[in-house]
Amino acid sequence: MDFDHSETTTLTYNTIVEANTGKSRVVIDNVYPQIDGGQFPIKRTVGEWVEVKADVITDGHDDVKACILYKKATDTEWSEAPMTPTGVVDKWGGKFRVTAQVPYLYTVKGWVDHFTTWQKGLKKKFDDGQNVAVELEVGARMLEKAAKNAPATAAERILRYAHSLRNHPQISEAVAVAISPEITQLYDKHAEHANPTVAKQLHITVEFQKSLFSSWYEFFPRSTSETPYKHGTFKDCKRVLNHVAEMGFDVVYFPPIHPIGKIHRKGKNNSLTAKPGEPGSCWAIGSDEGGHKAVLPELGTMEDFVDMVQHAKNLGIDIALDIAFQCAPDHPYVKEHPQWFKWRPDGTVQYAENPPKKYQDVLPFNFETEDWENLWRELLDVFEFWIDKGVTIFRVDNPHTKPFAFWQWLIAEINAKYDNIVFLSEAFTRRKVMQHLAKIGFNQSYTYFSWRNSKAEMQQYLVELSTTEEREYFRPNFWPNTPDILPKTLQFDGDNMFVIRFALAATLSASYGFYGPAFELMWTHGINDKEEYYDSEKYEIKVWDWLADTKFKRIIRKVNQIRKENPAFQNTYNVKFITVENENIIGFVKVSDDGQNKVLVLINMDSRQTQKAYFKVPLDVFEINTEDRYKVTDLMNGFEYWWQSDWHVLEIDPSDVPFRIYAINSFSEYVAPPTPEAPILAEHSGS
Repeated sequence: MDFDHSETTTLTYNTIVEANTGKSRVVIDNVYPQIDGGQFPIKRTVGEWVEVKADVITDGHDDVKACILYKKATDTEWSEAPMTPTGVVDKWGGKFRVTAQVPYLYTVKGWVDHFTTWQKGLKKKFDDGQNVAVELEVGARMLEKAAKNAPATAAERILRYAHSLRNHPQISEAVAVAISPEITQLYDKHAEHANPTVAKQLHITVEFQKSLFSSWYEFFPRSTSETPYKHGTFKDCKRVLNHVAEMGFDVVYFPPIHPIGKIHRKGKNNSLTAKPGEPGSCWAIGSDEGGHKAVLPELGTMEDFVDMVQHAKNLGIDIALDIAFQCAPDHPYVKEHPQWFKWRPDGTVQYAENPPKKYQDVLPFNFETEDWENLWRELLDVFEFWIDKGVTIFRVDNPHTKPFAFWQWLIAEINAKYDNIVFLSEAFTRRKVMQHLAKIGFNQSYTYFSWRNSKAEMQQYLVELSTTEEREYFRPNFWPNTPDILPKTLQFDGDNMFVIRFALAATLSASYGFYGPAFELMWTHGINDKEEYYDSEKYEIKVWDWLADTKFKRIIRKVNQIRKENPAFQNTYNVKFITVENENIIGFVKVSDDGQNKVLVLINMDSRQTQKAYFKVPLDVFEINTEDRYKVTDLMNGFEYWWQSDWHVLEIDPSDVPFRIYAINSFSEYVAPPTPEAPILAEHSGS
């Protein structure tokens, strides 16, 4: 059958290993993607494409060709995907899709294309009126050699072409056959790539799907009781999990659930002395009741915890545990393994500090201890303990304050033994530190989203995440707030800003989350001049109206449904910003990998004023002809519109729904839209 460049052919391992010999004339350089010269793998999930580019050159004026070689790491045979010129001189590009959740290898192969070089020379000589009989014989012999590698049917076709080159009565007709696309494709498919150059092998980690797409909700188990100010339990959490599932979340993150230290326990608002009955900070882990492998007795038993985890799974929710490698002064480790901590000359143990802040209730581990191997293995055992209890997702507290080598080793050990484990790096730190944590194995990462406020800042940040090398290994998780962070925009810009920040997080990033119910109930009690909560739940039990049915909750529920039903939102890296002639309205489009799901989002980032803007629909991205009408469905309420051309105008009132999410469908023929059903949310104007 005719050669199709979209086909994937298989090569044996022996055909590619003989590279860079004395007869290999092709040079391959700047293979992309590769992280730090191939030191770290790139990341994908099943179904994602790997787009590969490389510089491919040779000496002289001969043509070159290139392809991608890829395989599952355990396979013995390689598959081949074609590469084509990108339009940049000497730059070639191609892509392949990963189809299994196993490690992959890939590289680039290049070779001198003697056949197309011969075709070009033949045409030039024929056009110049030269005798090309010898050149046609050269081509016939090249075809005969290719036929030896082809199956019977293809070999017969190739030999017919060779015969035609030798015996065609009309030289002009023979030349036309010789330079035809059909003969080129047939030769390319079956000819041996003589003396190829093969670049260095590179690695891909293929991760669990939730590494790419997930919706997180954080709450404190101790604040779940139906009795005000009574300590909540895992049994109470089951009731709250039902509520969270109704809002459409698939990951629930718990702050630490371990026994809380009693020595130097912090009180309300981080006061140095706790009053009787104050629960303390759950990040001050460990007491005479146990340490990192125990649960706080007030929450219930370990059996209660396991039962709650299973209840969550039945709802389609994974419980994510906070792993904070630090200890309260009365943690069992301090007495049993004093060598794991730093001791001061006065005989006291060094507590955690971030001057001027002091954390007298928290002791950091000394990772420079001579007993570091036993420390590492014990901390690995903490993860394995909770995996055995059914936990598969871990939010790791401040991983940037522990050695990178430790995390790289630990994550590799876990991944070698268990499937579908997800590590979220909670590291609000320097950019390169965050990047390195992602390179060494963390599946998701907190980001600077909380501090990107203007349209320009947001667009620049998303372009960096989605189009630079970070796209290959850094999977962002956008959080508008956390128990530690209450941004100024949420404190002072009104209730509408909560909806705006939610919309930005949930539509720009494939993974997002927030700390609730403080967020959806729009709690704004901050500390003066600080981005922190006053009366923080970190130090006390809160009373929340879990069952409050608010417009914001309905919006959250609807957007989470839209995210699940529209694959375009399940990828962060497909975002493309559009022209919107108003600096207060941000607009972007996303298209799913298969091109079938196409969405357009417009968000008014001004929480106080109605904003109006002309915006330009990128018809080329949506594969819509400029003269066609196309259907636009408002996914928040089901209304349908018919648009034509690229420029449109829209007005968005932030007190209504401060954003629009449209599904775009191309139709070449106008059909009258049906009468819409009653909207789920308040009706708004379309364009």
